[in-house]
This record gives sequence, structure tokens and C-alpha cells, in this order.
Amino acid sequence: MAEHARDHLGDGQPNDSEASTGEASADLASEFEDAVEQGDRPIAPGSFRAVLAGRDFRYAFTGAVVSNIGTWMQTVVLAAFAYDLTGSAIFVSLVAFANLVPQLLFSLPGGTLADSVDRRRVVIWATVWQMVFSFGLAAMVTQTDPARAPLLLLVFAVGIGNAVQAPAYSALLPTLVPRDAIQGAISLSSANFNLSRVIGPAIGGVLYSTVGASWVFALNGLTFFVMIFAMRKVDAPLPHRSAEDPSAVRRLLTGFTTAKRDPVLWRSITVMGLFSLACMGFVTQFPVQASENFGISTDSPVYGLLYATLAGGSLVGALGIGFLFKNRPLEQLVRLSLIGFAITLLLYGAVHSPVLAFPAAFLLGINYFAVITSTMTVLQRRVDDAVRGRVVAVAMMAVGGALPVGSLIAGWIVEASDVSVVCVVGSICAVLLALYADMRDHTPGDTTVAPAS
Repeated sequence: MAEHARDHLGDGQPNDSEASTGEASADLASEFEDAVEQGDRPIAPGSFRAVLAGRDFRYAFTGAVVSNIGTWMQTVVLAAFAYDLTGSAIFVSLVAFANLVPQLLFSLPGGTLADSVDRRRVVIWATVWQMVFSFGLAAMVTQTDPARAPLLLLVFAVGIGNAVQAPAYSALLPTLVPRDAIQGAISLSSANFNLSRVIGPAIGGVLYSTVGASWVFALNGLTFFVMIFAMRKVDAPLPHRSAEDPSAVRRLLTGFTTAKRDPVLWRSITVMGLFSLACMGFVTQFPVQASENFGISTDSPVYGLLYATLAGGSLVGALGIGFLFKNRPLEQLVRLSLIGFAITLLLYGAVHSPVLAFPAAFLLGINYFAVITSTMTVLQRRVDDAVRGRVVAVAMMAVGGALPVGSLIAGWIVEASDVSVVCVVGSICAVLLALYADMRDHTPGDTTVAPAS
């Protein structure tokens, strides 16, 4: 551990200074979340300089950039490798299921852990976990015909680390910048996540076609060293917990009880869950569609570029909610985004040309991420700061639980019919969701939902 870093293990009892620091970090977290709920904003030069002037933020941000690029390299190549290995849409779905289902099982415990102990160390150990199993994955795929069950177990193990790491890292960021630089920090963090979804697949597609899947997974494992080094250089306060904090079980359940008693919160979470279940099969079946409909080989650089184009559209969709449509009511944007998604998904499913695949994927990416961003922002604006993390974790669990099941259903549909049918089904379901997605508040009084007692 770097000498400048404080030892946060101690006896678990914060002194007065630590308590005040914890309260200050909680205030920063609240402002950070306010910045998130307002959507992406341009970075003012002064804010940009203020954010990057912080040594701790620079380390955390750089580590995340490198690690996220590696993760997206592995994600896109893993799906392509699964399809090349078996030629089975169902096995591609099983790999997606193994990778995503840990979000259902471990997101909420991970969020509770992030509110209880040193978040920096949670990130470090979750990163070490992912690194070990990524190297295991790299070793396994050197075999000509690797066993399927151990392969799925390794993918599942990597997913566990990611599910635990994500809430701890998100909670850590607002404590690393000054109060007046929080908006710049969230803008940079958003740019990091979205750009890594563009850069990672493009690099992964090139490397997969030249050096193979094993080297891609090994390179991803190496990127975790950068994250670990960065986190060891970061100095951050412990999260503050008062003597009146409820038990771990009650803290876990608070997110559910708070969301369930408010119609807008519950409908937002339901829309995200059903959207992931019924409409997102095109993501998990991406290599199948590229090969069968577009005539694009999954072991070619063009495949990685196509995935990067979809991700680029997602970036535009996220920024559009924050910029172009920032004055439109979010309740309208959710429905408009779902209709736009339904139309572009039909177009994407109807395309059978590699040239037309790129604009179709870009347009689909715009609307797909506009749905996610607008719905999550409705939720963020609705929930009270004191329970925001746990309610958001419930939403992540809804998505993380529905998407793996939806991927299995999509694989069965492809095996029984055609990959374009997945797009037709998803489009119809998106229209039905648009009819259901009434996010207007019909209750009088304060629209901010307090934690359930």
C-alpha cells in the first residue's frame, strides 16, 4: 500500500474527524447523484481542470479507462468465440447468461458492502478476482475444443467480480473531487464508460482476427493490474455509518420496500426489467446476426467495428437525453424512446447487407440507450438520496436478472426459427411497453420518495 494512504481497517469505530469526513463524503455523494440524474452535460474548461487537478481522481479515472476497455474487448470477443466454437445460438445465450446473472445475485450485496467498508479495498479485491479468472479463461481457450461447463463457470466467476466492483467504484468517485468539480467528474466518468464501449470492441475485433481469443482475454487480465495499481494510490475516506444503522438484512430490503410503495419507481424498474427480458435479445445474439444476416465473419476486424458502431450510437443516445431533449418532459421521452427503439429494431432485423448493417446498428444504438437513460433518470429524480443506492441496485438487479433469461429465450427463438424473429418479437414488446410506460406522477404533494421505514 502506498505510504500516503490512510489505514482504513482499524477497529471499525470512526473518531470525530473520521465521522465528519464521512458526513462530508455523504454530502458529496448526494451532489454527485444529483449530477447523474440531470444527465450528461458538457465539461466546462474550469471544471475539467479542477477534476483532473485531483491526484486521486486521476488515478481512479485512468485505471477505470484501461480496465473498461479491456472488459469490453473480452465481452465482444467472448460472444464471437462462443459462436465460432459451437455455431449454436443457444450456447451464445448460455455464455451471456453466465456473464450477466451475477448482477442479479450480487449487485445488491455489493452495494450494501460499498456502504459499509472501505470502498477502495472492495474495488481492489474485486479487481483481483476478475483478473485471476480472466487469466484462467485465457488459458482454457488455448485448447482446440475447450470443455463447455468449465468455460461457463469461468465466465460466471468473472461476472461475480464485476457485480461487486461496480457499486463500490461508483460510490467512491464523488469522494475524490472537490465539491465544485462534481459535475465535471460525472461527465468524465460517463464519457469513460461510453467511449470504452466503442474502443474496446474495435480493438477486440482486430486482435481476435489476428492473435486469437486467448491473447485478448490475457490482455484484459493485464489491464486489471493498472486498476489495482491506481486504487492503491488512491486515498479516500471510509463511508460513514451511524450507530442507528439497521441490520444488513434490513438495509438490503430497504431498496425493495421503498420502490414497491411508489408507483412511479416501481413502474420504472418494471419497464427496465421487461425491456431487458423481451427486447434486448439482439445484443446477446449479436454475433449470430452479424454472421447469418450481415455476412460479417465474427473473427474479422469488421465484426469489432460493427459492435463499436452500435456502442457509438448508444453514446449518442445517452448524450441526446442530456442535451438535445433536456427541455422535454422525461415522461414523454421514455415512451418516444421505446417507439423509436421498436422502429429501428425492425429495421436492424430486416437488413441483410454488411454495408447497411452499420447505419442500422448506429440508429438502433441511439434508441436503445435512450430508453435506458431516460427511464433511469426518471427513477433517479424520484428517489430520496438516503436510499438512492439501494433502489438503483434493485433496478440493476431487475436488468441483471431479466437480461440473462431473455438471452436464453432469444437463443431458443433463433434455433427454432431465425435471428430476425428475435428483432420482430423485441419490436412488438417495445410497443407494448410504450403503452404501459406511464411515468407521470398521479399523487399530490412531494414527488420525492423517502426511504421506507
